Amino acid sequence: MRIRKKEKKDNKMEFIITDEEKKILLESARETIAAELSERKAIYGPVTKTLETKCGAFVTLHKHGQLRGCIGNLVGVKPLYTTIRDMSISSAFEDPRFMPLSKKELEEINIEISVLSPLEKIKSIDEIKIGEHGILIKRGFRSGTFLPQVAVEQRWDINELITNLCYKAGMDKDSWKAPDTELFVYTAIVFGEK
Repeated sequence: MRIRKKEKKDNKMEFIITDEEKKILLESARETIAAELSERKAIYGPVTKTLETKCGAFVTLHKHGQLRGCIGNLVGVKPLYTTIRDMSISSAFEDPRFMPLSKKELEEINIEISVLSPLEKIKSIDEIKIGEHGILIKRGFRSGTFLPQVAVEQRWDINELITNLCYKAGMDKDSWKAPDTELFVYTAIVFGEK
């Protein structure tokens, strides 16, 4: 239950999160939301060394299979367990696309967590692997991202993915071709209550 680094073929390190650590994070996310709804102090269990690692993460809420909130940080600035608690609050109560979660909805939501690898800049969309890579687009002050599972869930090919990402970032559909546009990929360890 400590951080394990496994050497990959391309000499990059891969973080491993155990099933017990995944359970800790999911319970922590639900407890954070429940405590906020009940206006009480949250009660948390133990934290492992792995969960103290700084890395980006997203918390996604689904209600009856439909998106109900999703907020995250692409870059780790706090320990993972703290990021999950913060993003749980943000996903449940601060996602501008949805009304804040109500107390009666708590039992109806399914929590999903995505723990992210560091961003890697790419030169071409040909480097994107659907279902494996999340993607971030940046141009000036505009940016947008899709987690690795989004393209698979939406059944998008690479062209649909990049077009929808441009729209999400508030850009024209072909903005990804502009020389001042930056593209990044990342991977994610994705797990949920279901």
